[in-house]
Amino acid sequence: MNPSDHGFNPAFNMAAIKQVINEAVERVRMPTPMRLRDLIRQIRAARTAAEERAVINKECAYIRSTFREEDSVWRCRNIAKLLYIHMLGYPAHFGQLECLKLIASPRFTDKRIGYLGAMLLLDERQDVHLLITNCLKNDLNSSTQFVVGLALCTLGAIASPEMSRDLASEVERLMKSPNAYIRKKAALCAFRIIHKVPELMEIFLPATRSLLSEKNHGVLITGVTLITEMCENSLDTLNHFKKIVPNLVRILKNLILAGYSPEHDVSGVSDPFLQVKILCLLRILGKNDAEASEAMNDILAQVATNTETSKNVGNTILYETVLSIMDIKSESGLRVLAINILGRFLLNNDKNIRYVALNTLLKTVYIDTSAVQRHRSTILECLKDPDVSIRRRALELSFALVNSNNIRTMMKELLVFLEKADPEFKAQCSSSIVLAAERFAPNKRWHLDTLLKVLVAAGNYVRDDVVSCTIQLVSESTSQQGYIVEQLWHALERDTMDRQPLTQVATWCIGEYGDLLIYGPSTSEDNPIRVSEDDVIAVYQRLLWSTQNTIITKQYTLLSLTKLSTRFQAGNDKIRQIIDTFGSHLHIELQQRGVEFSQLFRKYEHMRPALLERMPPMETARPADANNTAALTNGETSEDLDAVGDEGNLLVDGTKEFRESETQDSNALLVLLGGADNAESDITRQTETSKPASTDNQDLLDLLGGLDLNSITSAPVAPQNNSNILLNTNQSSNFLVDGLLNSEPVINHLPSITAYEKNGLKIVFSLERLPENPNTTVIRMSAMNETLNPITEFLFQAAVPKTFQLQMLSPSGTVIAPADQVTQVLRITNPNKTALRMRIRVSYSAGGTTLQDQAEVNNFPPESWQ
Repeated sequence: MNPSDHGFNPAFNMAAIKQVINEAVERVRMPTPMRLRDLIRQIRAARTAAEERAVINKECAYIRSTFREEDSVWRCRNIAKLLYIHMLGYPAHFGQLECLKLIASPRFTDKRIGYLGAMLLLDERQDVHLLITNCLKNDLNSSTQFVVGLALCTLGAIASPEMSRDLASEVERLMKSPNAYIRKKAALCAFRIIHKVPELMEIFLPATRSLLSEKNHGVLITGVTLITEMCENSLDTLNHFKKIVPNLVRILKNLILAGYSPEHDVSGVSDPFLQVKILCLLRILGKNDAEASEAMNDILAQVATNTETSKNVGNTILYETVLSIMDIKSESGLRVLAINILGRFLLNNDKNIRYVALNTLLKTVYIDTSAVQRHRSTILECLKDPDVSIRRRALELSFALVNSNNIRTMMKELLVFLEKADPEFKAQCSSSIVLAAERFAPNKRWHLDTLLKVLVAAGNYVRDDVVSCTIQLVSESTSQQGYIVEQLWHALERDTMDRQPLTQVATWCIGEYGDLLIYGPSTSEDNPIRVSEDDVIAVYQRLLWSTQNTIITKQYTLLSLTKLSTRFQAGNDKIRQIIDTFGSHLHIELQQRGVEFSQLFRKYEHMRPALLERMPPMETARPADANNTAALTNGETSEDLDAVGDEGNLLVDGTKEFRESETQDSNALLVLLGGADNAESDITRQTETSKPASTDNQDLLDLLGGLDLNSITSAPVAPQNNSNILLNTNQSSNFLVDGLLNSEPVINHLPSITAYEKNGLKIVFSLERLPENPNTTVIRMSAMNETLNPITEFLFQAAVPKTFQLQMLSPSGTVIAPADQVTQVLRITNPNKTALRMRIRVSYSAGGTTLQDQAEVNNFPPESWQ
């Protein structure tokens, strides 16, 4: 009988015997290295980092020496110690090749340590990992399932695109293996390969679908995970797998209705991990698909109603169910059920569950607001939660629930929260309350009371936008100004210097409407109190002398006190004395204001009432139409032209292409014009001389946006440079500039006036009158550069009331050299012979900075308009 028939191979057995003998000899010849557990004890016994480094350096030196001596007997133990050293953060790259030698070993114990070392020490960025491709291929064909499992795990961990392409067919073959252990490992490896190289997805499609028919839960969960990854990476694959929705529904139903199974039971729930994976895949397959959503509605309802909620395992499944219901096209009743589940989560003692519920409600509140509104009281209770994260999410959700029906009750609760909230919440909460009140306020008085409560409750944590919004609202609420100024006065009297924004708003309002506070009827029915001028001045003096008030607050107060000099019937001497003291203040801003305001009581006494008159109501600026993206913010609308009863006619001269500055020009023109007495405005704009008139008109329409287009007129444009136009009475040139000026000589030379002089830029108007048209005044604008730097991108703009007609020519240039000038001709027609007034605006670049300023010219001599 042949010995090999009984499993005895003489050649193999002799080789094994020789290897055992050689290893025994090596063990006798070489000292036994330290075991891993002994190395761990030594490292843990080190008292300092230096001692730990000494132990590790000594052991690493020994391991290097054994590697150089090709010690194959203790290689496995040395690599195990090296991996532990690597886990501690020390360099261990010198063991990479030794890991490859262990992988090539026929013994399983060596392969196990070798593959573990490869997964820890190698990655796709290193070329060394390519050397194990053949070893992986050999081990994937091994007859031992654990060796195949090691190779699949390593391939999934360190696979590069090249390695994935080389071994994808082997992995696909193993997915069809009769061994469930190998199929599970192969599916996970395929998941990693698809993640690295999505184009290899098609190879795994047939084998992947067959995984759903498995009875083994381990294989089933890996199959669902693999399908989920495929659907997320490819729309075609997603459509392909929508056919498996009934299969997934059947598997999930079996899990719910299955009895107790000790192998898969977790806290009374059958395989919750598989249920969560299936719910996640159903959510992807049912999104934006009515047919697939219809197929899974019933099973989602069963999961939501039959799952035990006493343990976290059940809550996890319910949470995934809620996400699936809200993502697919589910029925309205099912969405209400999902939101009710989240409402129950809010009552859970576990703060993590409460946080998850609030976070999910915040995402779903805009899908079904009415269902979330039912849990409003529970959400508001979460504002009192000791956990800061829960309070933050509850605050965001509370503001998302505010509407016109519950604004009063919600604001009451939110103001209570604002008053007791931590400082980190006050700024965001106060701004959100202001926005909600502005959007849903039932009336002006309630709106003003709410903003006042915000200023009181938030104190110094109020943002600047709240201050500006409050001032804008008071300005436009004409009927409530007496009421709010009285309320602000009472708040200012009780001020303890810890509410600077409140002080700023109060001083601004009292400065504007102080006459209503002193001389107007009292709006307090319970306890009307009369305020005297001395009381107001005393409070202002306390505010200005206080060291706790900020410089900005004192600037508000000083300006308000100056305005009160025109609101009060007496007390100007006290006001002047207080303002005079700031002429020598240490802070330069306050000193400048003190000096300038003091002049209003002396040299410019006659101008003080006009300069400090009450501001017109501010309007919240909105975009003119849907295409206009340049929306003004509160308080940015320009003031009306004083004493102008109707609209302004504006002509703007520009040198830049209109399309490059459409948004900026539109905004700037509206600010420049000022919207005289809330009337509509006629605007004309001079465009490039190379554009035809039809293009000009179209650009004007684009510029005006939503304004009344019936009042738009387009001025003719002169293609000449106006530096060649002579406006001297001693010359008799014909002014044939496209019919803009008459051919008669200009006579009646008038005195020149300085229209603007600031920052080294001086603008002088030379005035002329036409003999045949006494209603027309020709202005020659000369802009002179008195600095040492050139002025570039110079742009001059002008606006006049609508009773006048304004036409402008192109400027002589846009660059003004030092001691040089640029000229431009303006023609104003004054049919009613009223006092000529003009608002100008200049913008230019000098010294690397862009400057912009505007001024009003009202010192035209009477000869220019009478």
